Amino acid sequence: MADKLNLTKSMAMFEDAKRLAPGGVAGIRRPYNFVPGEYPIFFDHAKGGRVTDVDGNEYIDYLCAYGPIILGYREEEVDNAVIEQIKNKGFCFSLTQEITNTLIEKLIDCIPSCEMAAMVKTGSDATTIAVRTARAYTGKTKIARCGYHGWHDWCVEVKGGIPQKLYEDIIEFHYNDLDQLEDILKANSGDMAGIIITPVGHPLAADVQMPAPGYLEGVRKLADQYGCVLIFDEIRSGFRCSIGGAQKYFGVTPDLTTVGKAMANGYAVAALVGKREIMSVMVDKVFLSSTFFPNTDAQIAALKTIEILERDKVLDDIAAKGVWFGERVQNVINESGIPAAFSGSPWMPFVTFPKDETGLYKKLRNEFYTQLIRRKVFLQPYHHGYICYRHSYDDLQYTVDMIKESLAELKPIC
Repeated sequence: MADKLNLTKSMAMFEDAKRLAPGGVAGIRRPYNFVPGEYPIFFDHAKGGRVTDVDGNEYIDYLCAYGPIILGYREEEVDNAVIEQIKNKGFCFSLTQEITNTLIEKLIDCIPSCEMAAMVKTGSDATTIAVRTARAYTGKTKIARCGYHGWHDWCVEVKGGIPQKLYEDIIEFHYNDLDQLEDILKANSGDMAGIIITPVGHPLAADVQMPAPGYLEGVRKLADQYGCVLIFDEIRSGFRCSIGGAQKYFGVTPDLTTVGKAMANGYAVAALVGKREIMSVMVDKVFLSSTFFPNTDAQIAALKTIEILERDKVLDDIAAKGVWFGERVQNVINESGIPAAFSGSPWMPFVTFPKDETGLYKKLRNEFYTQLIRRKVFLQPYHHGYICYRHSYDDLQYTVDMIKESLAELKPIC
C-alpha cells in the first residue's frame, strides 16, 4: 500500500481559491474530476514529461495539459522562438502580421481538407465557427453531433443558464452507429446543415473508440447524400494521429476541420480549416472577429512545433511508444484478473472499469487511481491520457509497473 501524498499546501491554496473564484478552480480541473483528497490541485512547474505540484511531489504526467503538450513542457526551441518574436517584433497589433500567412500555408500543406484557414484561440472557438459556417453555407439549421465539442451554448453538456432554443437544433448521435446517423438525416433531410464528429471517438468518461471498418467512409457518404457539411473535430487528434490528423491517417477527408491543442505545444491557438468554397462564406456572410485571434506569439509556437514534429519524426516516435505501452498495459490487466479495460492506444491511453449493476466499478476506479497517483503517475479517472515526445521508455515501463501494483491493490475489493 503506497503512502498518501503530502498535499498540505495544495489543499490550503484551494481553500483560499474558493474565496476568490467560483469553485476555486474551473470546470474539469476541480477536485471531483479526480479523486478528492488524493490528487494535487495546484502545480508549480514542469519540464519534459514531468510535473511538480506546490508541495514538491513530482509526477510522470500523462494528461499533458489535456492534450496540448505534444513535445514536452518548457520545450526550449519552441519557447525561444516565441521569446524572439516578443522581443524583436511584438505579437499583438491592430493589423495582421505576415507570420499568419506563413502558418496558414503550412496548414494547407499538412491537412488534406485545408484550402483556407481561419485562426482562433480555442477549440470551442473553432467548433462554433465551424457550425456557423456550415449553416451559412447551406442555408439550413440542424446539426448532427457526435463527441465533445466545447463549452459554448450549442454543445455544452451542462445546460444551466442556456435557453433550450439555443441547442434544440443540435441532434446527438453515437459513434460507430451509421444506422442511427442515417435515421437522423432522413428525419431532418430538408434542414440538415452539417455533421460534426470527432474522427477518433472519445466520449466523456468512457473508453476511447477507433472507427470501425468503413465507418468514417460511411459518414462521408451520408454527408454527401444529404447535402450537408462534414466537419471533423480534430482538436485532440490533429497533429497527434499524424501531421495531417486522423483524416490523413484514416484516409477520409471532411469539408471542414477544427485543429488546436497539440499544434502549438501548449500555446493558445486553434483554427478552422476547410474547402475554399465553404470557408469563403466568412468573407461576407459569417462574422468572425476577436481582439486576440490574430496574436502571433502562439502562431510562432505552432510553426516551430510543426517544424519539430516533421523534422524529428515525433509522431512516429509517439505512436511506437503508444503501441509498446498499450501492449504491456493490456497484458498487465489480463494477468490481474481485475475487471478493467484499456483503450486509446497508441495516442490516447485510458484505463477504465466497465459499469456493473452493483456499482463495484466506481469503487475499483476510485481505488485504482488513488493508488496510481500515490505512485506519482498522473492520469485522470474520467479522461483519457496522452503520450508526449519527452516521455521515455523508462517512464513508460515505470508506469506499467505502477499500474500492475495499483491493480493488485484492488483484489480485496473484488
